[in-house]
Amino acid sequence: LEEADELEEDYLDRAWGLEAQSRLSCQAKVGTEDLTVEIPKYSLNHAAEAPH
Repeated sequence: LEEADELEEDYLDRAWGLEAQSRLSCQAKVGTEDLTVEIPKYSLNHAAEAPH
């Protein structure tokens, strides 16, 4: 991935469980190689629980 731009970093500032290597998944370009995606356990229900 290219370096995160300022807008992505602003979004990441509001993310749960932010780590140094955290990135927005929409920035990933999936190729033909194997891919492992790790979703933190504490965020599994966030989409269902967060107000829309």
